[in-house]
Parts: sequence; structure tokens; C-alpha cells
Amino acid sequence: MKYLRTNKFYCVLLTLVCFTVFSVSVSYAEVAKNIRIEGSERIDPATVMTYLDIQPGDEISQDSLNKSLKSLFATGLFSDINFYHSGDDLVVRVAENPVINEISFEGNEKIKNENLQTEIQLRQRVVFTRTKVQSDVQRLLEVYRLSGLFSVSINPKIIKLDQNRVNLVFEISEGPETRIRRVSFMGNHNFDDGKLEDTITSKETRWYRFLSSNDKYDPDRLAFDKELLRRFYLNHGFADFQITSSVAELSADKKDFFLTFIIEEGERYKVGNITIDNRVGELDENWIRSLVNIKEGSWYDASAVEDAVVSLTGEVENKQYAFIDIRPKVKRERENQKVDLAFVINESAKVFIQNINIHGNVRTLDSVVRREMLLVEGDPFNRTKLKRSEQNIKDLDFFDDVKIRHVQTASADRTDIEIEVQEKSTGELSIGAGFSSTDGPLANFVIRENNLLGKGQKLEFSTILSGSRTEFDLGFTEPHFLNRDLEAGIDIFHITRDLQDESSFDRRQTGFSLRTAYPLAKNLRQSLRYRLEDNDIQNVQPDASLFIRQQEGARATSSISQRITYDTRDSTLEPTEGGVVRFDTEFAGIGGDAQYLSTRLGANYYWPIHEQWILSALGEAGYIFGWGGEDVRINERFYIGGSTLRGFERAGIGPRDATTTDALGGNQFYRGSVELGFPVGLPKELGVRGHVFSDFGSLWSVDDSGSNIFDESSVRASVGIGGSWRSPLGPIRLDFATPVLDEEFDIDEVFRFSFGTSF
Repeated sequence: MKYLRTNKFYCVLLTLVCFTVFSVSVSYAEVAKNIRIEGSERIDPATVMTYLDIQPGDEISQDSLNKSLKSLFATGLFSDINFYHSGDDLVVRVAENPVINEISFEGNEKIKNENLQTEIQLRQRVVFTRTKVQSDVQRLLEVYRLSGLFSVSINPKIIKLDQNRVNLVFEISEGPETRIRRVSFMGNHNFDDGKLEDTITSKETRWYRFLSSNDKYDPDRLAFDKELLRRFYLNHGFADFQITSSVAELSADKKDFFLTFIIEEGERYKVGNITIDNRVGELDENWIRSLVNIKEGSWYDASAVEDAVVSLTGEVENKQYAFIDIRPKVKRERENQKVDLAFVINESAKVFIQNINIHGNVRTLDSVVRREMLLVEGDPFNRTKLKRSEQNIKDLDFFDDVKIRHVQTASADRTDIEIEVQEKSTGELSIGAGFSSTDGPLANFVIRENNLLGKGQKLEFSTILSGSRTEFDLGFTEPHFLNRDLEAGIDIFHITRDLQDESSFDRRQTGFSLRTAYPLAKNLRQSLRYRLEDNDIQNVQPDASLFIRQQEGARATSSISQRITYDTRDSTLEPTEGGVVRFDTEFAGIGGDAQYLSTRLGANYYWPIHEQWILSALGEAGYIFGWGGEDVRINERFYIGGSTLRGFERAGIGPRDATTTDALGGNQFYRGSVELGFPVGLPKELGVRGHVFSDFGSLWSVDDSGSNIFDESSVRASVGIGGSWRSPLGPIRLDFATPVLDEEFDIDEVFRFSFGTSF
């Protein structure tokens, strides 16, 4: 009986299962006469129909329902989807995802709303999905971590509105900034931790790094630091160097990171045999060897090998081998701790330039770019000239980016030069403010167009307003007059200067000048200038020097001048090596009232003594004299002091009225300066430097003579210290100087300060 009852149970169960399967099969075998879409509000039902795998009249199957379900969910438009029968109709019931009405951020202080908004995918009037929200949260967390905030938490909050809309709020708890507390190295025996930390970009946090982000942990920076360490050791002969581990540990309070680099230095190698494998028959092997600045027996230096390849490639390319292939082969001998080097110069053909093509210059004319090229179609290829041409185009300052490359053509002995430029705005509008101990508070306004009509012409209006000076200038420059390397320009100016403190008068200059400049040779340039101006000595004080009162009034000056400049500096803004020599002459008397001849000779030179230690020297001398029976007037003479001779006020030395102490200027002068600039221990990126200097010079000789004039040609000298800072607001310079050689009638100045900026 028990067996029978058990079998009866299984028979009933089997019958029910079969009946269910049969019912489902019959149900899914039905035909959908109509399909109704329910629940869609914003989305047209016809749009929903396009995603279904079933159409009216089709037979309904489980496979078609599954495909339809997946297609609808894949749109991201719906939060829920259901299928059911209603009579002969198949009903598709959908619940639409809401639309985002507004996105906001709360609690963020370190990163602005607009910066966070650019990082997320979701936007206003976009369909809300939880997947996208989670993706945006992860992206925001990454942004904060890149900013050094690893303890940040972000909670997305949804506020439901009517009409199936929502507001999305990212609630942010930023937490404290996570900085690098300590950088450690393990396994280093030849270099201490300080030297290795100087090599990498990640830095331990210090109070003075408030302008830098290098003390914030960044995984990408850590990867770059590993490469910097590898290069450093390879450049010092450690060819087997390895980094076995680099770990960034976050403290328990999530405030600090501890970086640890575990390294294996390995043995240090010297250079063994150096061989040249030359496969270009026209190249002399001895000439090639002379270009390799590596000595056998010296410590192996990977960067020196790279430099040798670059130097070899450049020199060989200058001999028309544009596509020369030079590869170094390095063979280590671990037993002898030596590295054998072989420079392989593969076979190549001489190349000529076929076409020069310029791309990206929408506004700038082709001719403006082409005239900076030192090569033209048909010329033999020359890498040095090509590089100089690229620098010439960059120096125009018309483009954000300039790239020049040579491309091989179908002919092995022809190449095309492709010039890619990215134009930038060349118009400038700037307002400046500053202070100097010479001019007091000052402000300047400049409006300038450096590439007028795309022709490379310059048009500028500027004004300077200060406590002792007012200046207005309007200038126009054509850099390639008559389609030659000939600069031509005109300036119109109006200048007033308050010289009451020094000489008890004001000076007004109004006029114009015509100028031109052209190269004479490499690094040598000549400029010529014609100037016509009205000089007015005015507002002379009643108690001023008799020699000044006698010169009160207007006087026309018509002069021609020239300057020859020889410049080998590595930078015009912050030179560290090289020098510049200037020779100026000016002849007045081509009409007008003034008749004089002036000449000046000056030079600056810079020597790098050690890393960031720069020694500089300056020397200058000048002489002016009248001709045709005319004396040199007070406005035409030289003045020394202030920035030209620290330790003395502006016009602080030279001929002076014995009664009134008014400065009268001088007809002859010389001055010199020796200065040592050095780092002060702060990071280089801050731009803070110290200076020690000594200035010397003299100013003497006036056409007026008499017992009431102090006029000594003795040497004046001073020594001092100073500091400079390339601040975000502009350059700042402070100098303290004291005279060590002076005259009783000289006026000293211990402290000088200057500051200026543009915004």
C-alpha cells in the first residue's frame, strides 16, 4: 500500500507538470493580434514598438519576449518592463526613468562646481539611470584623489519632483588634504635619500610648497618617478639597476601618504670599446668618431649615448641625409664591469627639398610663415636650418604650437617639409600695476595687435601713469618691409617726468620717431632711428639752480641714431650663459635747436658657476658733447643712480649745484656691476633667488663751469645683497646696498624695491 501511495503522488505531480508545460506552450504559441504600450508618458509608443522583436500578427515565443526585454532595458529609458496578455492583445507595461531637472553639488570647497560638472556624464534634461550615477561618483572620487583628497566621500541624493522629474544632488565630504609625509628609499648605497628625492617629482610636504602640488600623492606621478630613478642610475653607470617595489601607504587617519622605493643598484659600469659601423661610404669615419663625445674608460652614461646619437644624426642630416638611421648597440661585460658601444650608421641617400606645405594658418598669410624659413624648395636638406626655421616661426608668437617635420616622398632623394601651426589670439589688452622706489606707484595700460590683418605687422598703444612719470606711446611696425628681412616702424609719443626732487623742474617730450633694423650676420643686428621731438623744461622752481633756470623753455631736437647689437645669450628673459654687446651713437642737429653727438658702449655677460649659481658682469660707458658752438643741455645729459648704481638715489651722483643741491647731469660716465645669483634653498619652481653684488661708476663734466658746481670724476662704489621672486603676481626685487666709495655731495639710497604685474 505504501508503494502504491507513493506512485500515485508522483503520477499526480507528473500530470501537473505536463499540463503546465502544455499550457505555457499553448500560451506562447498564440498570435499577438494587437500590441498595446502602457505607461509611456514622454516616450512615444511608436518608439517603444521599434525596440520590440514582436510585431502585430507575429507568433509569441519566449525567445522573442526575452530579446524585446533586453532591447528595451538597453535603451536606458525605463526602470521596469512587464509583458502580459489581455484577451488577444499583448500588453507591454513600461515605467520610464525620470528626467534630471537639476544637478547640484554640496559640501565642495576645494574644487569648484563648474570643474566638477565637466567631469560627470549626466546633464540637465537627460534621463536618469543609477548606472550613470555610480559611474559619475567614481569619476568624482578619482578627481578628488588626483587633488590629494583621499578621504573624500560622495553620496548621491535623489529628490523626486512632479512629472517624473528628479533633482540630483552630490553630497560631498571632502575631508583633509592627503599629502606625502615621507619619501623613503631602501637599497641605495651610492646615493643618499636627499639626492634621490631631488631626482623625483614627488616631494615631502613642507610649508613653502603651498604653490605646488608635488607633495600630493598621484599614482601617475609615482610611475613617472620610477622612470626618473631608472634614468638617473643609468646615467651614472648602473646598467643593472632595478626598482623591485614602489609602495604608497595611506595612514590610518587618511591624512598622509608614505612612499617607499625599494631598489637594487647593481654594479657600476665603465665604457669599454667604442666602435663605428659606418655603412654610408661618403662619410669619413674619423669625422664621425670626433662627434662622439664619450671617452673609453669613463663611467657609462645612458643620456650621453642618447646625446651622441642625436648629435650624430643632426650632423649627418646636415650633409643631406634626411632619413639617416643611427642606432647604438650596447653590450655589457659583467665580468669586467664594462659596456662596449657600437654606433651603427645604416645606408641612406642624399635628399633635396621638394615641397614646403603649411597647414593650420587660417588667418596668418603663408608668406609670413615662409619668410621665416631658412630653406626653400630645391635646397639640399639641412637639419640645423630646419630647426632654426622652426624656432623663427615660434618666435613670431603668432601660434600656440609649431611643428615641422620632413616626410619622405615616392622618390628616395626627395622630401616634403610639412609645417603644422595652431594659431592663437594675437591681440592683447592688459592692465598693469606696480611700485618702484624710482617711480613710486605705477599703472600701465596696453592694447596691442601683433599680427595685424595676418601680415605679421604690429600696432600698439600704451600708457604708463606713475607718481613721477606719464607716458603715452603709439607704434606701428612692419617686420618685413619691401619683403626683405628689414624691420620698419614709426612711434608717436608724449612723456612728462616729474624731476622736482632731483633737479627742481619738470620735463615734457612730444614727438615721433622712424626706425628700421636688419641683421648684419648671425647674432649681429643693426638698427637705425630718426627722432623729432619737442623738449620743454617747465615748472622750474624759483629757488632752482641758476644753470637750470637759464635752460627753461622749449627746444626742438632732430636726431638720427644707430645701435649695433651682438647677442649670444641663451635667453633674453633669464639668461644663464652668453652675453650681449651694444654700441649706440646719436647725432642731433639735422634741423632743430639741439646740436650734439652722443655715444655709448655697453656689455653684459653671464657665466654658470654651478647649478643655479650664475655670475654676471656689466660694463658701460658714454660720452656726449655739443658741436657748432652749442652746449649740451640738461635734458640731454646722462644721469647715474638708482637702478644704474645701487646704493645711490636716482641722479644721486655726478655734477650738482653746490647751493641748491640740484642734480645737473653729466657729459661723461662709466659704470660696472658684478653680481652673483644663487638659490636660497627653496624649490626651484618658486623662483626665489638671492643676489650679492657690487656696483661702481662715475659721472662728470658739464659745459657750465664755475665754483658753485660740485663736479668730481672719482669712482663711486657700493656693495649689497638682494632677493628676487618670480611671484604669480609679477617679478619682485629687493636690494640693500651701502656705498663704500662716495663724495660728500652724493645722495645715498640704502633700500630699493620694485614690483610689477599685468592682469
